[in-house]
Amino acid sequence: MHRLPPAVRPVTIPFSDLRERDKDLSGKIEEGLGPRGLGIISISYVPGFPELRKRLLRLAPRVANLPDDVKKGLEDPDSRYNFGWSLGKQTLESGKLDTFKGSYFANPFFDVPTTDEELLTRYPSYCRPNIWPTDHLPELEIAFKDLGKLMLEVGLMLAHHCDRYVMQQGVGPYDGKSLEQIIACSRCHKGRLLYYYPRQFSKLKEDQSVSSWCGWHTDYGSLTGLTCGLFMRQSVEIPAPDTGAGLCIRTRDNRVVKVTFEDDELAYQIGETAEILSRGHLCATPHCVQAPSGENALNIDRSTFAFFMQPDWNEMLKLPSESPHHQDLIPPNGALTFGEYSERLLNKYYQGTT
Repeated sequence: MHRLPPAVRPVTIPFSDLRERDKDLSGKIEEGLGPRGLGIISISYVPGFPELRKRLLRLAPRVANLPDDVKKGLEDPDSRYNFGWSLGKQTLESGKLDTFKGSYFANPFFDVPTTDEELLTRYPSYCRPNIWPTDHLPELEIAFKDLGKLMLEVGLMLAHHCDRYVMQQGVGPYDGKSLEQIIACSRCHKGRLLYYYPRQFSKLKEDQSVSSWCGWHTDYGSLTGLTCGLFMRQSVEIPAPDTGAGLCIRTRDNRVVKVTFEDDELAYQIGETAEILSRGHLCATPHCVQAPSGENALNIDRSTFAFFMQPDWNEMLKLPSESPHHQDLIPPNGALTFGEYSERLLNKYYQGTT
């Protein structure tokens, strides 16, 4: 029988503490995001967040159930499907195309990040314009942008406290910029509305993989904001159908744990570039999403939203001599712009898709 991973709570910081720039939160930052942490922290009591979360997540199944010809018109193959609608374009760890979930990608801040043709060709995953279903679901654009803007605002507060912690470890501002400044001036932020399709889970084997809904990976940006998943059965909202379903993280000592945070909490994970910038004092952890299992999980779908806070495409990354991530793609002691770094990874994840 498949054993469920143990459930753990991340370190939680109240929004009232986070917004105080002079408050010393270094202990909580180290506990949650440092070398021995889970790489995730939740923020509680964020004003307005619960309403914005539900407003957007309730639209995810409506996007996924638009007519196929409409969704086809919302695709952007030139961006490797990193703008607009995407389904079955990414490759899973098994080597198969991911048809378990559909995604809607957009930049919540810049509908047209640039008109420079050279940049559009060089960094299509960040520089191409947003696509919105204006004629079929106009409320999506407003809900998507409103939640993304709030998640950036709170993320910048967290980045400030991360900077204070890292500087206490003897690492100065990165090339004259802090993590907060790098995120604040970026044009590369990307939101991803995710819809995990209902599956006939009774037909799945009891020993199904813990990564059955989304494969193991680390995020390559700086900070990733996450909402708690919204589960539905036949359009009716329900609690999580089993204790193992949802976000799982591989800990520093190679254990797999299920991370649980409340619906009204906003979570943030460390990405690879924050680990690079902090010289390893902030650490990204591998994570995946496990599908519900058993008869109680029949016909359950899940909606969530991830907001990737990333350096600008021209931001230079000075790479360490040793990195736990992508040794086959990233030169030690080298230097790449974030655009170059991420394009190499996207080439790997989207290899062979058209």
